[in-house]
Amino acid sequence: MRWLTLYARSRQVPASLAAVVIGVAAVWALARDESAEPGDPRLPVLILATGAMAFSPGLGGQDVALDRTAAIRWIPRRTAHVLLAGAVVATALLTVQTTGASMATAAFVVRDSAGLMGLVALGAALAGGQYAWTLPFGWLSFSFLAPPPTSGPMEVAMWMLLPSGTATGTWTALVLMVGGSAAYAVAGPRR
Repeated sequence: MRWLTLYARSRQVPASLAAVVIGVAAVWALARDESAEPGDPRLPVLILATGAMAFSPGLGGQDVALDRTAAIRWIPRRTAHVLLAGAVVATALLTVQTTGASMATAAFVVRDSAGLMGLVALGAALAGGQYAWTLPFGWLSFSFLAPPPTSGPMEVAMWMLLPSGTATGTWTALVLMVGGSAAYAVAGPRR
């Protein structure tokens, strides 16, 4: 086998892809419901968060000690893993939208998938791949339950649900993506 195949299998990429496809199919079924409120960002954010969380166990690998002693450069591989996972999650939702179920703009999908993958990467660096899903899940839960933002800090907290042209949402997602990816790429997953 080639190293890319081994890497994908050791990082549970096939299972993550299956979870993303199942999540997208469920959202597609929900989006076809006529009673759903158009323009509501919660449904696309839910599928993006589910997809990002599906990739979280693979950020830890099978054996952290073995990863740390490997003679290969992990920083570019970890960075590529996070970026490709975010691209897969965004592409999955954008593909569903081509069937006629327009849920969000492409800019919204790209921004949120990047920010959520940054949160997952930060979760892997802080708590390990096994618990990397907790940061996006907690932030998503807060976003769904909190009142509409009325101040700057609340806009940062609610970045996932803000419209795509909002500077606060874009900058928050960018900081999470860059910071989370850098922390994961340099430090790796926590043991």
